[in-house]
Amino acid sequence: METSTALALLASAFLGTAVVIANVGLRYLDPARGALVSIPSTTLLFWLLALFLFRGKGWNASAFAIFAAVGLIFPALVTFLNFASNRLTGPTVAGTISSTTPLFAVLGAILFLGERLTPAAAAGTAAIVLGVVALTARGADLPRTWAAWVILLPLAGAAIRGGAQATVKGGLALWPDPFVAALVGYTVSSATIFASNRAFVTRASKALDRRGICWFVAVGLCNGLGVLAMYAALNRGQVSVVSPLVATYPLFTLALSALFLREERFGPRVLLGVALTVAGVVVLARA
Repeated sequence: METSTALALLASAFLGTAVVIANVGLRYLDPARGALVSIPSTTLLFWLLALFLFRGKGWNASAFAIFAAVGLIFPALVTFLNFASNRLTGPTVAGTISSTTPLFAVLGAILFLGERLTPAAAAGTAAIVLGVVALTARGADLPRTWAAWVILLPLAGAAIRGGAQATVKGGLALWPDPFVAALVGYTVSSATIFASNRAFVTRASKALDRRGICWFVAVGLCNGLGVLAMYAALNRGQVSVVSPLVATYPLFTLALSALFLREERFGPRVLLGVALTVAGVVVLARA
């Protein structure tokens, strides 16, 4: 197995674990306050690690600007879009549409980075996207009560995530330091989320709870390590391979939820999703 493949799957494991921990943390904090805890926690971790890992070797102003620009929208803006889309459309629609992230990432890599999509990579990506859709979709919801345009919110979130991956890959070509990319991006995201918190944290939001803070600190650490592993994978491999592998994180969420939260049932839909996702991973690992 190539190093980039292993790093992408490691990123998926961290991101999937973060989802499970967040489900517990949401018992004590609402999503907006949770984001105000998790993203700055990750930023603090990275600055502590910078004392040992940051060397400034290979400094490139253009790459720094790219990493900072990505930080304005990922994870900060994506987090807010997730809040809005989940609130307006519900988790089923939002989660299913978010599964299209690899499609946007691969398209961006082809158009702007000149990557070539091999038949094997295309087949693996398609299998993973279909598998993740099967894993995240749920039964029939209540009749739709939201306007059709609202569907653009989760679609925009997926496009931004995919675009961020392709953009970071371009920055890493100029300054191949995944840690700097994560450090700069999260620092800008922390500033963005603090500046925008009034729009999302209202009087109706739950008050800060120590238990919730602890859980969301853990969420931030898992997400941060997942993003760092993803950037390291992008530094070594192609977006068309890394992005679909990172998108398999619902597999880890499913397994951990079944083991610790006992909230998942393995029906035909879930088993089909697992089979498609695993098949896609195998194809990409050999691509």
